[in-house]
Amino acid sequence: MWEDDELAAAVRAASTGDEAAFAALWRALHPAVLRYLRVVVGDAAEDVASETWLQAARDLHRFTGDGAAFRGWLFRIARHRAIDEKRRAGRRPEEPAGSFADDIAPTRDAAAEMLEQSGTAWALRLIADLPPDQAEAVMLRVVAGLDVATTARVLGKRAGAVRIATMRGLRRLAADPRVTALGGLPGLTRSKEV
Repeated sequence: MWEDDELAAAVRAASTGDEAAFAALWRALHPAVLRYLRVVVGDAAEDVASETWLQAARDLHRFTGDGAAFRGWLFRIARHRAIDEKRRAGRRPEEPAGSFADDIAPTRDAAAEMLEQSGTAWALRLIADLPPDQAEAVMLRVVAGLDVATTARVLGKRAGAVRIATMRGLRRLAADPRVTALGGLPGLTRSKEV
C-alpha cells in the first residue's frame, strides 16, 4: 500500500488531469475497493467498482485533503454506490432475457476462476458471512487499512461503534469452525486499536 505522501501527490496530479497519476491511483487502490465491494454487493462488485471510479474521476477536482482522506473519500463513494446497487436490485430483480447466447455454453473467466480458488476469495467469503455492519467494519479497517475515524466517516457511525463492530467481526471470524480448522486466519491478528 502506498504511503500517504505518495498517494497525496498522485491525487494532486490526477486532479489537474494527469491520466497517468489517476491510473496509478487506480492500480494502488482498486484491489482493496474491489475486495470491499465483493463482500458488500457480491457478484455486482465489478460494476459497482466501475461506477465508483467513474464518480471519483468526475469529482476529483473538488476533493481536498491528504492521502488518508482520499482513501476515506474513495471508500465512501464505493459504499454509496453499493447502497444504490442494493436498492436497484431490490426494486427490479433481473430476469435474464432469452437470446441466441443462451445456446452457447458459458465459459469461465480465468481470472475469476483463479480468484475463486485463492485464499483471498475464501477469506472474503468468510467475511461476507458476518453480519453486514461487522463485515463492512472488518473490510474497511483490516483489509482496506482505514483508521477508526475514517472508517466511522465512511460508515456514518461513531468511532466506538466501528471499534465494537470490528472487534465482534474479528472474534466471530476467529471462532468460525472453518478458521479454527486451519489454525486461524493469517494476517488477522488483533491490533492495539481495533
